[in-house]
Amino acid sequence: MKKNQKSRIIMTIIITAVVTFSITLLWLYGKTGNEGLNSLLGTAFESDKLMTKLDVISKKIDETYVGNEIDDNKMLEGAIKGYVAGLGDPYSEYYSPDEMEDYYTNTLGSFVGIGVEIIANYDTNEVEVYRPIENSPAEKAGLKAGDVLLEVDGTICTADDFDNVPNRIKGKIGTKAKIKVRRTNENKEDEILEFEIDRSYVDMVRVTSQMINKNIGYIYISTFDGEKVAEQFEEAYDKLVEDGAKSLIVDVRTNSGGIVTEAVDIADLFTDKGEALLIEREKSGKEYTTKAIRDKKIKMNTVLLVNQFSASASEILTGALKELADNVKVVGCSTFGKGVIQTLYGLSDGSGIKLTTEEYFTPNHNEINGKGITPDVEVEDDEVFEGELDLENDKSIKKAIEILK
Repeated sequence: MKKNQKSRIIMTIIITAVVTFSITLLWLYGKTGNEGLNSLLGTAFESDKLMTKLDVISKKIDETYVGNEIDDNKMLEGAIKGYVAGLGDPYSEYYSPDEMEDYYTNTLGSFVGIGVEIIANYDTNEVEVYRPIENSPAEKAGLKAGDVLLEVDGTICTADDFDNVPNRIKGKIGTKAKIKVRRTNENKEDEILEFEIDRSYVDMVRVTSQMINKNIGYIYISTFDGEKVAEQFEEAYDKLVEDGAKSLIVDVRTNSGGIVTEAVDIADLFTDKGEALLIEREKSGKEYTTKAIRDKKIKMNTVLLVNQFSASASEILTGALKELADNVKVVGCSTFGKGVIQTLYGLSDGSGIKLTTEEYFTPNHNEINGKGITPDVEVEDDEVFEGELDLENDKSIKKAIEILK
């Protein structure tokens, strides 16, 4: 299928070369130490069957292969990736040391860079600025959505080479990124602009908010993939209350998940202390329950918006609010249906492995995996929400406002 620049769901944030979709993390560093996993991998690769086959293949490559120069490290990384991929689980995978570094950076909620989100336009073979991150060096320097990224530090940028562009923009704190862009001005004329932008720490904004009329507040959570999501959410809510919000719309459409505890902490704001927010089941069959630890804070009437791409941690929040919060109505269409949790284990060489380790259930012990969650009020809408409000044409938003009024 031909890729199109308008498919902004697949946008890449330049902090990382690894984009996470529909992944839920329970513990960033895993529940157990590295020793157990190193032992596991060691046992696997010491098995006669596997080693014999790898040995035969290795010898055949050495004897006959006439392609590029052989990189033993890349061969090993590829073998391990393939071994884990053999599980047939779309959520389990092996990360190289570089990929793990990017993953940690993304999940910690801040990174060193200029702070811009980019997309690939495969129709024109160009890289475009999707938007600069709020208060980032890129925004302050004057980069704008729609700018075509021509060069970074003298290296030409193309959609065909898109995977390498983020690493060119990243760098050490205090260094400058030399950025050349093409911009269409008000007279519909193209102009070439050059910027020198300081690389510095940039906080990722996962939560945005606004008042959409005199008394309805709106909060959009783009992802739970960061340690500051719940903190940003509560700050946004407090600001909306100051601005006069009497009711609330929370939007997790096209939010593919992230860190479980961030979703649970937000659910805690809507529920009574001691309520069971999440039930998890391990391979052994043993179940664990996570309960609310705070008194209910958000008591105003609320609509939670979901769609078919609301997955994982978004579904944890949805299940808790639907079943426990009497002031919340869930509106939209049935959610994605990812009801399994991954644990990320770090290895001694800096690499890591993410494995599906648990299944989770709603507070009423309803199954989510493969089924999703049906909203209280269903809205048929074929449009894919991309994070930009359209009060006139957005069917779900219009229904939410109707309910709150």
